[in-house]
Amino acid sequence: MPYDEEAGGEPPCLMGFLDEHGRVPDRPTGAAARVQTKRIYEPASVSDGYRVLVDRLWPRGVSKQAARIDSWLRAVAPSDALRRWFGHDPARWEEFCRRYRAELETPEGREAVRELVGHAERGPLTLVHGARDAERNNAVVLRAVLLGALGQEEA
Repeated sequence: MPYDEEAGGEPPCLMGFLDEHGRVPDRPTGAAARVQTKRIYEPASVSDGYRVLVDRLWPRGVSKQAARIDSWLRAVAPSDALRRWFGHDPARWEEFCRRYRAELETPEGREAVRELVGHAERGPLTLVHGARDAERNNAVVLRAVLLGALGQEEA
């Protein structure tokens, strides 16, 4: 169900912000408040700030105009080989995270991460993805990498 900012409640992208009791805190703070993930199929919001598509392929069924993307940063997406190997298989998640982080350590990956860190330092940053699984996708891993680069661990 898409998040409706006017209706209130907590957006689904806050799953990574659960505290040790499994509850959503009042508001995330610091870098965690500035970097979020969101499916491209969810409506854009003013609170999204700078919206970056972090997939290598354009998601099906969404026009570029409707997506309201500020940038499409293919360089930060997992390689085609890694994406195909993972196939969104939960059993491969941990190994996918390890391999994807290694890809982000390449010169091209580091440059793309630096670009995203710069956007996050200037204001809200939304990592937009097309994956159905909101908990196991490249945007989740990338968000954790960005929070580390911003000096804040995953909340």
